Amino acid sequence: MNALPHPPATHRSFPVRLLRWLKSRRHAAAGHMLRGACYGIGTGIAGLLVLWVQKFV
Repeated sequence: MNALPHPPATHRSFPVRLLRWLKSRRHAAAGHMLRGACYGIGTGIAGLLVLWVQKFV
């Protein structure tokens, strides 16, 4: 029979590849987290401003 041999098991190569991929994108992830924090702070300030205007004006 002309069966192809099974490829070698890659149990360890996937986690290694995943860690390398994550390490290469740390800078981008940090930038996204900073941008998200800034958006959150801005949204919170806008919400507090709206509440202040509704209560005192």
